[in-house]
Amino acid sequence: MTLTARISAHGGPDVIEWVEADLAPPGAGEVRMRSTAVGLNFIDTYHRRGIYPVALPSGLGIEGAGVIEAVGDGVSGFAVGQRICTFGPSLGAYCTARNIAASTMFATPDDISDEIAAAALLKACTTEFLVERCAKVQAGWPVLVHAAAGGVGLLLVQWLKSVGATVIGTVSTPAKAEAARTAGADHVILYTQEPVAPRVRELTGGRGVRVTFDGIGMATWEASLDSTGRRGLLVNYGNADAPVSGVNLGILAQKGSLYNTRPTLFDYYTEADERAAGVARVWDMIRSGTVSVTIGQRYALTDAAQAHRDLEGRKTTGSTVLLV
Repeated sequence: MTLTARISAHGGPDVIEWVEADLAPPGAGEVRMRSTAVGLNFIDTYHRRGIYPVALPSGLGIEGAGVIEAVGDGVSGFAVGQRICTFGPSLGAYCTARNIAASTMFATPDDISDEIAAAALLKACTTEFLVERCAKVQAGWPVLVHAAAGGVGLLLVQWLKSVGATVIGTVSTPAKAEAARTAGADHVILYTQEPVAPRVRELTGGRGVRVTFDGIGMATWEASLDSTGRRGLLVNYGNADAPVSGVNLGILAQKGSLYNTRPTLFDYYTEADERAAGVARVWDMIRSGTVSVTIGQRYALTDAAQAHRDLEGRKTTGSTVLLV
């Protein structure tokens, strides 16, 4: 028997329902994972709201950690009792147990807890590809990180500092400003108290930043454009507010021949070798202490709806896990 979150319609957190069902044995190429911790991510709210359409009814959640309870035919490299984790792409992590393709799993190292794996795997892999393979940030570059006290934001700040960038972060409250500074941000802007772009220009001697990391979307689009310097890169990697739409690409020329990309994790973690290399890099950054994972909130699995409300209400700091 497994308890699983389901949505039968798109909408607010109240559309999340819980159903009990018997779980069939894992099929060929699958393992059965008993969940211990589930990661909460903004992409979960996109699926729930229909920003990223999914066929209904649907499960929710893509990131989680747990233990293998059974192994299907044709699976090699995994065994019953082994600790594993995943960042998707299949939905359904909000559950007590499920069958999942072994090809989407990673072994959880002995020195990484299930909570840290569930809180960090997707966010840290996102950070890795954004900094090292998408923007290719170099030492000395000034960069802007929106929502610098969020789950990805805190990881971005730390990772960027490790490569020698000068980091400007935006946050909504003094408490979040302190969290961003503790993570290493050189400058923090409270966007609730002052406009972002003029302050960024002041901090960069009028030049603007080389890269802007924007996981907010439409609400920060104008500020991101105005903060990014000539021939700079604007990386839109999320839609915490709303997707950027209705844009005339000529604005990129008007703002200084800017580059703009809307990358997704799974286009950078496609091949087995790049997946393995990216995850290994993440574990090394965590175990070395270069990147510290902040779990700001813990909820019971069945309190997922409240976790969604708090995440969308910008009441959370760092990463959030749902505990089984």
